[in-house]
Amino acid sequence: MLTEVISEFAIRVLDSTGYAGAALLMALESMIAPVPSEAVMPFVGFLVADGKWGLTQAILATSAGSFLGSYLSYLMGYYGGRPFVLSVGRYLLLDVHDLELTERFFHRRGGALTLFACRFIPVVRHLVSIPAGIGKMRFWPFAIATTTGATLWNGFLLGCGYKLRENWGLVQTYRHHFDALIVILLAAALAWYVWYKLRRRRAMRCQ
Repeated sequence: MLTEVISEFAIRVLDSTGYAGAALLMALESMIAPVPSEAVMPFVGFLVADGKWGLTQAILATSAGSFLGSYLSYLMGYYGGRPFVLSVGRYLLLDVHDLELTERFFHRRGGALTLFACRFIPVVRHLVSIPAGIGKMRFWPFAIATTTGATLWNGFLLGCGYKLRENWGLVQTYRHHFDALIVILLAAALAWYVWYKLRRRRAMRCQ
């Protein structure tokens, strides 16, 4: 029941907003807004599997959204620098610690290949465009690495959603198991978030 409710809600939202809505969600995902691609792209795959959306259009729209969000973050870092990013980021729940970790990771390795690899790393992929901008990375290497990495990641998640929709009858047969798994994952995510915040608070007190 829970899997059915979640999937129907997500499909309804995407179906009503169309490709532009999917592009906007992926733009937010590629910035510092808390919109995970894992919660968007599989349901784009559902719509493709149902024949409501075209595969090429879905990939183009979501990749364009990912690039746009990344480019806006890049511009914030390029022209505004770290102080501007932090001042804007506090309204979008930017975690300063995560940004610092991403900055260290990027500056230690640097380059378009690192930027490409970062598109597959949770948390880091949301933030890596900022240090690329702060470090004045050239536009074309940034654009190529970002677009290629985002398209591959989006396509992978879309493909997972497509296959899941094709086997939706099997999911329905074992939906109680899936519901239990979702509840466990949500509880684990909440527990991790609380633990992470408490650990951060203790670390800041010890400084």
